Amino acid sequence: MPILLSQCGITNDFIGWRKILEFALDVLTEAISTFAQLGLSAPTLRTITKIGYEKPSPIQAAFIPIALTGRDCIGQARTGTGKTAAFMLPALERLDVSMNRVQLLVMAPTRELSEQVYAESKKLSVASKLKFALAVGGRPIGKQIDDLSGGAQAVIGTPGRVIDLLRRQHLRLNDLKIVVLDEADRMLDIGFRPDIERILKSCPTERQTMLLSATMPPPVEKLAQRYMIKPEMVDLSEDRVVVDTIEQFYITVDEDRKRALLLRVLAKEKPKQAIVFTRTKRGADALHAEFTKRLRSNRIAAIHGDLPQRKRDQVIKALRAGELRLLIATDVVGRGIDISGISHIINYDIPEYCDDYVHRVGRTGRMSSDETGRAITFVTLQQGGELTNIEKRINTVLPEYKVDHFEAFRTRERPQRTIRKFGAASE
Repeated sequence: MPILLSQCGITNDFIGWRKILEFALDVLTEAISTFAQLGLSAPTLRTITKIGYEKPSPIQAAFIPIALTGRDCIGQARTGTGKTAAFMLPALERLDVSMNRVQLLVMAPTRELSEQVYAESKKLSVASKLKFALAVGGRPIGKQIDDLSGGAQAVIGTPGRVIDLLRRQHLRLNDLKIVVLDEADRMLDIGFRPDIERILKSCPTERQTMLLSATMPPPVEKLAQRYMIKPEMVDLSEDRVVVDTIEQFYITVDEDRKRALLLRVLAKEKPKQAIVFTRTKRGADALHAEFTKRLRSNRIAAIHGDLPQRKRDQVIKALRAGELRLLIATDVVGRGIDISGISHIINYDIPEYCDDYVHRVGRTGRMSSDETGRAITFVTLQQGGELTNIEKRINTVLPEYKVDHFEAFRTRERPQRTIRKFGAASE
């Protein structure tokens, strides 16, 4: 069994649990090598074997035994580490398939991520014949209403559409047993807190709440403290995961030499698929326009919040199918990308916040990929402090990336100072 924070006397104190659990989780995940050790039922184990799951990932090994108890629990883990199965497998054990009412509600920050969770959850529940409803914007609401009327027992969607269905009284939560907040930090980042709180207030007080998040900033901690009852925490520390599965570098560059540097990095690395992150939508569009023209390729695309939903779907589909080699993205949209083929992340613009760095580089080095990912961050001379903050966040010093025969930044000589002795006559 895992060593829990409640056993350490810090059930409601979010400070300091990262270091306390680091050793405990190492021991736990090394000891568990099969799903049979997690306490799952025989039908669930047969489904897992059938779909090809062999060994539980660290977040699954640590999270599933706690979730099976019905207690509220928090898991810190990035997408791509198997967290959908970590919360869905124990949830399936507690749902009553004979009761055609909503018993499970899973909320995620984006339509893309909701659809990924929906597809994975249906695969995991194939033996139980559980009925699902996908509640997201940009899809016909009529089908979602029909699924709910048809006795859906599990609803997966975004807070905005969930609120809409609640207002229309097509979604009723009276018999809800479990609520899952997936990627809670990003949901709060993009303004879903009022919707989430309203939804949680509409849920029965006698329920299990599971919260999964890549990071634990104060707003997420406050949400957990307010709406969860003595939650048990599992910290699969993002810092350690990122270091273990992704090779990371930085390179110093002048702002006006970034595009030339990007061309050389791509030529040197020859990525299978790469995501280039920019801070702004305008920057993403400009970079896309120039590189499409210079590389004369139709395997380059840009994605950001202003792109129509239909176009965003087409881009993600092409990326997943391997039709795209290079995707230029902003943080908000890039966070929802969960594709195993991403071999490289290039931070063309260093992220404004350290947690965004963690989210960005987490797009590569996925659990579903057999290869180690690579992440390269462009840093101007003025951004040294931001690089230091990132290194503190992931608890490692990034090595410098080298590009032969290219001067990424101009060497600046310090001006010579003339020191004149006091009282000396000037010439």
